[in-house]
Amino acid sequence: MNPAVSIAEPWMWAAFIGFVLVMLALDLFVLGGRKAHAVGVKEAALWSLAWLCMALIFNAGVWWYLNGTLGAEIADKKALEFLTGYLIEKSLSVDNVFVFLLIFAAFQVNPAYQRRVLIYGVLGAILLRAVMILAGAWVVREFSWVLYLFGAFLLVTGIRMLVMAEKTPDLEQNPVLKFARRHLRISTGEHGEKFSVVQNGTRYFTPLFLVLILIETTDVVFAVDSIPAIFAITTDPFIVFTSNIFAIMGLRALYFLLADVAHRFHLLKYGLALVLCFIGGKMLIAPWYHVPVQASLFVVVVLIGASVLASLVATRHKRME
Repeated sequence: MNPAVSIAEPWMWAAFIGFVLVMLALDLFVLGGRKAHAVGVKEAALWSLAWLCMALIFNAGVWWYLNGTLGAEIADKKALEFLTGYLIEKSLSVDNVFVFLLIFAAFQVNPAYQRRVLIYGVLGAILLRAVMILAGAWVVREFSWVLYLFGAFLLVTGIRMLVMAEKTPDLEQNPVLKFARRHLRISTGEHGEKFSVVQNGTRYFTPLFLVLILIETTDVVFAVDSIPAIFAITTDPFIVFTSNIFAIMGLRALYFLLADVAHRFHLLKYGLALVLCFIGGKMLIAPWYHVPVQASLFVVVVLIGASVLASLVATRHKRME
């Protein structure tokens, strides 16, 4: 498992970061980001499709550029790495959806205000993952043996997910939430989309701010799982970063798309846990056998597809009632 050299030129990094900033600005200031409204299934489906298409177009563009500069073999390899990494990150982000649903339900957040929270949640997630990916790439480059630690961590995490799949987290025992309530002035009641208000000359944070804190800290936990998983597919920082960010940018649309039907995919957690176990095992056996990226893609698709199908079959009677 020797660290790979990145195929990206400086202008490729600049162009991609510029694209992300433009899309975030459009979302925040043009496409309704400043207007509270409940996101419907149709809007969520269109945005999910748009982000999927943009990811595939980006991958095709990278393949086209590499094919003309470094040859077809490298172009095919990097395109497959991006596709596999994107699918893994997209699949693992579904677990975020289940937790987001739990948080919004616990705080009884109006659907019209959830969009605003998730916009800032995604922005924070992008900044966090950028730092973690660049730091991870440096660590892997300097200490390649750390990949085996990543593998062991993912294997243990996957097993733990299998054991804990049916257990619901107790938000009231969350240490971050306890700390925030102990050290911040928290207002009562609903204050729309505001994260803070002034009452009697004193600044108070709203319950919606607590929701934002939980959303951000939740992503820290998921990033610790998902980023090592990408390094099992490729150690190229550009491929790791772009596939991860595309998955995160589409997370909010995915949430609203699945919000009303998430209960029908309860077995998906088992599929995600098995994906982590497979990736962790793949990293650990690398000194003796290198699992091809094509095989990894096939296994991930089968595990996720089977868990989705099993979920739909298991809940079909509830839909008919």
